[in-house]
Amino acid sequence: MEYNPTAPEVRRDPYPYYADLRRREGLYQIDGAGPFAVARYDDVEHVLMHPELFSSRGMGTTHIRERETRMMISCDPPDHTRLRNVVNRAFTPRMVAELEPRIREVTDELLAAVAERGEMDLIDDLAMPLPVTIIAEILGVDPAHKKDFKRWSDHVVHERSGTIDPADAAEVERDMDAFQSYFEHEIELRRREPRDDMIGTLVRAETQDGALDSDEVMAFVALLLVAGNETTTNLLGNAMIALAAHPNQAALVRQDLELVPDLVEETLRYDAPVQFLFRTATRETELAGTTVPEGAAVLPIFASANRDERRWPDGERFDVTWAPQGHFAFGHGIHFCLGAPLARLEARIALEALLTRLPGLDRADDAPVERVDSIFLRGPKRLPMTFRPVPATAAAGR
Repeated sequence: MEYNPTAPEVRRDPYPYYADLRRREGLYQIDGAGPFAVARYDDVEHVLMHPELFSSRGMGTTHIRERETRMMISCDPPDHTRLRNVVNRAFTPRMVAELEPRIREVTDELLAAVAERGEMDLIDDLAMPLPVTIIAEILGVDPAHKKDFKRWSDHVVHERSGTIDPADAAEVERDMDAFQSYFEHEIELRRREPRDDMIGTLVRAETQDGALDSDEVMAFVALLLVAGNETTTNLLGNAMIALAAHPNQAALVRQDLELVPDLVEETLRYDAPVQFLFRTATRETELAGTTVPEGAAVLPIFASANRDERRWPDGERFDVTWAPQGHFAFGHGIHFCLGAPLARLEARIALEALLTRLPGLDRADDAPVERVDSIFLRGPKRLPMTFRPVPATAAAGR
């Protein structure tokens, strides 16, 4: 099988291709001269644990007002260490735990809005607005702009994955200008009127101790906006697709809600929201019996490692009872996802509510799922679902 992450058939279902890659000796070089695909668990772990050999600069830059700026996700130590230390000041476990009542409140409001209809688009009605609302509130900006935030976030993703249609380029450029203007205003507002929100924390790091420059503040905002919604949105969509395809597993979770955290972890392992990221070899090195030249692009494929038979003998099976440990859905090593606890919390609350408050919830049809337009993100663009109508108060947990 010829693996190429841009091919439509691969993007529809990459997992048979990943299984084929894992069976091959050595590494597979895409198109014979492109990136090296790293598919086995131990090899992916090696790449992620050795940033001195495999640089994150392969993730590229973000275009900000005629300048190219690196997000934290595309930095190596010592820059990565400096940036991570800044955002760690605000993104603490305590802060995430304190968000639980608000996440429940937003979930209740969103489900109440669709409860009496007996149908919903999981993405538009819950999986997108929930995390976007929460990350907007963390940043300290008005969640009423959530549709703009989602669109801007999608454009950042498309820029990085090279999937912007040339016909849409002018519209995307206008949107990115709007994104930058909006957040430049918010950043300047924090300089004049300090606030205790995430943008305020970033601005204080810029003005008080010189830990950030103004471009880095903007790049952080872009990263948090993308990471704060894309992962949870795709995670919820992938979870409901997996449950619809495995009704016996859905029944187990409905009978025992203590399995919901395990459902979250199994979805992350089985169908990772982030399939892979890019790395660049800093020098010639040996990996899986293959010589990787200096400067070569490398793709550690998290989603393939998460099904590796050497780690999980029955890795192609979806099973909510085995609580997988050590998957790479949130990365590994110094770039382990900062927002992982938040994504897990949002997904747990949303899935509990969906499975208990919307009776008979299931996919509306068996039509092929239309996926998000990205080579490294995986999730449904839309997911129509039906259920037996219920009073809005019941769906809101009241």
